[in-house]
Order: sequence, then structure tokens, then C-alpha cells
Amino acid sequence: MHHKSSLAMGKTFLSRIFRSVALAALVVGLSPAVADAAPRKGTVAKKHVASKTYAGKRVTRAFTGKRVARTYSAKSRPSVVRLVPVRPSYGQLAGLHSVDDDLDLKSSVALVIDQETREVLFSKNDSAVLPIASLTKLMTGLIVTQAKLPMDEVITITQDDVDTEKGSRSRLHVGAQLTRGELLHLALMSSENRAAHALGRTYPGGLGAFVSVMNAKAKMLGMKGTRYVEPTGLSSGNQSNAQDLATLVSSAYNDPVLREYSTSPGHQVEVGNRTLQFNNTNRLVKNPGWDIGLQKTGYISEAGQCLVMQARIAGRKLIMVFLDSAGKMSRIGDAERVRRWVESNPVTLPGGGNTVIRQVNG
Repeated sequence: MHHKSSLAMGKTFLSRIFRSVALAALVVGLSPAVADAAPRKGTVAKKHVASKTYAGKRVTRAFTGKRVARTYSAKSRPSVVRLVPVRPSYGQLAGLHSVDDDLDLKSSVALVIDQETREVLFSKNDSAVLPIASLTKLMTGLIVTQAKLPMDEVITITQDDVDTEKGSRSRLHVGAQLTRGELLHLALMSSENRAAHALGRTYPGGLGAFVSVMNAKAKMLGMKGTRYVEPTGLSSGNQSNAQDLATLVSSAYNDPVLREYSTSPGHQVEVGNRTLQFNNTNRLVKNPGWDIGLQKTGYISEAGQCLVMQARIAGRKLIMVFLDSAGKMSRIGDAERVRRWVESNPVTLPGGGNTVIRQVNG
């Protein structure tokens, strides 16, 4: 009897020790997943208070037995919250954002020309060579259509098409099968990276041959400041300037397929037993105030936000190029600024600053 009583007392004592150890472990070693959670609504009053200093900040946690309420600064969790510095674009590193212009554009590079007369209406750093991100896909599309490859040929997405450059996501899973025409549509309209890569990979001679043809086409068009290393734009090695891109837009505009696919508001594709809806990356194509004949957007951190368009404004067919814009919506804002300026000043150009009038070669 005495033995059983001693055993029971021993179990009680051990139980208290385990509870104390568990409580201490919770105070000191609370997991990051729990630490980031907000206190639940209706947390009961404090019963136990424990504190610890993290990175110079006092951390206080209240324990109630069932719920835990805790407050601390984000700076107190260096192992949980990692502050990743924003990588500056090439334009920022070159100081192009410090150049002012009369329209107060957010893009560090801009060019607006009359497509028919080649007259330059507006120019800002238009010879600066910068990464062009997914504007690359406009040349990709031009090479595919001019090769006269069968658009109804079924192409399978493979592991080779998965982005290892930037780790971008895609809804086209490995093994997905689409026609070449569907891949071209998604590449131009939704800037689908796996679609663009698959188009280059399945070109006669393979990806290397495709990139060689891209560069040869650029040279033929007189795009002397342009270089391509792959067909998606994920690599910062794909570089050009506003003058060259205006030439590319003018050439691509002559292709009805590129005009149709790049300005399509949305498109559905059948992937296996699923129907996927894709939308245009340029919100202006759905804006009734715009008459856009061809367009392409682009973004990687090295390039900033980019946009090229052919649009009819105030009765004139204009080509607009915006590179290295700082904010997500700023390239759209710049296009709107240019449109308002052209509509209100159909002949007179803003004077001074970096606005110039001259002819563009090409």
C-alpha cells in the first residue's frame, strides 16, 4: 500500500516536471509557424507571463493553459522574417531615373513615333540598352510565324520548359499538350514563359538555332543594339533599346496573327480534362478608350516594368515604347499620359527638357 502511494506521488511529481519543461520549451522555442499567427479572438486573461529578449527587443507572451497571446516586433524575429533588398534595375544603376522629362513619365526610357511618317514625337533615353524582359516574346512570335510552321501541330510541355532562371510559375504543367498556335497565343497575350520556351525548343534545329535566327532577324531589321540569348525574356541577357524596339513593333504589326494574338483580351485552352482561362497582361486592351493594334508587356527585376504598343491616337498610328518603369501600374500610367498629351497637342510638342524631334532609322 505504501509502495503504491509512493508510486503515485512519483508520477505526480514527474508530471509536474514535464509540464514545467513543456512550458519552458514553449516560451523559448516557439516554432516560427506559431509565432507568426495572430492571437485568436476572445483570448482569455493572462495567467502566466514569460518574457525573453530577441535581437534587443523584449518579447512578452501570456499563457492561459489553452491559448497563447503574444506581442513582439517584426524586428525581433530575424530567423522568421527575412528582409530581401529590392534588386535595382539596370536603368536605376545607370542613373536613368534621374533624367526628367516634360510629361513626368515614370519610365526611364520612352519613345513615341508616328508609324507612317517615322516622326519622333517624344524621346527619353531612347538609345539606352537595357534588359527587355518579355518584350522578347514579340521577336519569338515573329520568328515562329515567318517560319510557316504548322500551327495545329501538338507540342508537349517538357521539363526543359520549366523556368530555372527566375523560378516563375506556370499553369502549363509538364506533360501538357497544346497546339503551336495555342502556345503562340498564350505567349503573346499572357506572356506564358513555358509556352514561349516550347516554341523555341521545337523550332527546326532546336533552341540554339531558334536564338540564332532571332539575332539574325534583329540584324536584318537594323536593330544594332539588340541581343537575344533565349526566347522568353526571363534572362537579363536579352537586351535592346527603344529605337530598336520601335522597329520591331513596326515589323510585327505587319503580321495579322501577331496583331490578333497580342491584343486578344482572353483565351481558353483545354489542358487534359481541364479548361484554363488566360487573360491579357495589358489591361488597356479592354479599355474602350484605346484602339490598340499590337502590344506586349514585360517584367523582370533587372528590366523594370516594360511596355510596347501600336495604337491609334488622335487619328495617328503611333508606336510607343516604355522601358524600366518603377511601379507595377506606372507603364500604363505613362501610356495614358502620352495619349492625353497627343490628344491635347496634336501638332505642338512640349518644349525643352529631353523631348526632341528627329527621324528614326529603320
